[in-house]
Amino acid sequence: MKQRFLAYLQYEKRYSSHTITAYRIDLDQFFEYLNQQYSIADIPEVTHPMIRSWLVNRMEHGIGTRSVNRKLTTLKSFYKYLLREGIVEINPMKKITSPKISKRLPVFVEKDKMELLLDHVVFGEGYPAVRDKLILEMFYSTGMRLSELVSLKETDIDFHQHTLKVLGKRNKERLIPFSNKFDVMLKVYLTAKKESFGEDNNLFLTDRGKPVYPRMVYRIVTRYLGEVTTLEKKSPHVLRHTFATHLLNNGAELNAVKELLGHANLAATQVYTHNTIDKLKRIYKQAHPKA
Repeated sequence: MKQRFLAYLQYEKRYSSHTITAYRIDLDQFFEYLNQQYSIADIPEVTHPMIRSWLVNRMEHGIGTRSVNRKLTTLKSFYKYLLREGIVEINPMKKITSPKISKRLPVFVEKDKMELLLDHVVFGEGYPAVRDKLILEMFYSTGMRLSELVSLKETDIDFHQHTLKVLGKRNKERLIPFSNKFDVMLKVYLTAKKESFGEDNNLFLTDRGKPVYPRMVYRIVTRYLGEVTTLEKKSPHVLRHTFATHLLNNGAELNAVKELLGHANLAATQVYTHNTIDKLKRIYKQAHPKA
C-alpha cells in the first residue's frame, strides 16, 4: 500500500523526488515503530493513540516541532489516500492535533553586505570564479530555490524577453525576469563556459565539466557569504529570503513577490513583511516629532 501511495504522489500529484523521499522515510519510520511497539502490520488496526505515541517518541528523540508537523502532513496525506481507496473507514488523523510552531522570522543579508559581496569580494580568475559569482548573483537576483538553480538549462534563458524559465515544486513552471546587468553577466559566463567545455545545455558545470549538484552549490554559497556576514545560517535559502525581503522593503507588492518566489499561497510570502514593518518603525521614529 505504501508503494501505491508513493506512486500516486509521483505520477498523479507530481510531487518532486525530494518530497517523495521524505514521505517514504516518514512512513518507514512510522511502520517500524508500530511493529516494534504494538506488533501491528495491518493498517486498519492503527488508532490515534498509537499515532500520538509515535509523535511523542519522535520528539523525545530530539525531532523539532517543524519536522514533526511535516511528518504529520505525510500521515494526513497517507490516510486521505487510504480513505479514498477504501482501505480504512475511519481516519485516526482527525483526532491528532499539530504541535504549535514558534514563528521564526526569515534570516536575510543586509543590503550593504550583499553589495560588498557582489561588487567588492574577489572571486579569482577562470571559469570557476565566473561561475561562483553568477550563482550568488542568480540566487539574489531571482530568489530561486537551490533545486531550481541546479536543474537550469541554457534553453531556459530567454535573452529577448529577459526571463528565466524555472521548474519549481510539483513541476510548476514560472518565468522570472532579469535585469540588463544580469544579462551581461550571463553572456560573459556562457562565453567562459563554452571556451572551457564546449556546448552543454546544463547551465552550471563543475570544474570538470559535469552538471553541478546541490551540495557543491551549497558550499559555494556558504563560503562566500562567510566573507561578508556573521550570520549563523549561510545558505542558498538565506539568499532567497534576502531577495524577498529587499523587494518588499523597496515597495514591491506582496502578490508580485509571491509569483516570483513560486509560492502556492500568500501566507508563505507574508512572513517577509515583518522586515517592511521594521523599516516603517525606523522611519516613524526618525521622522515623527512625538516618536
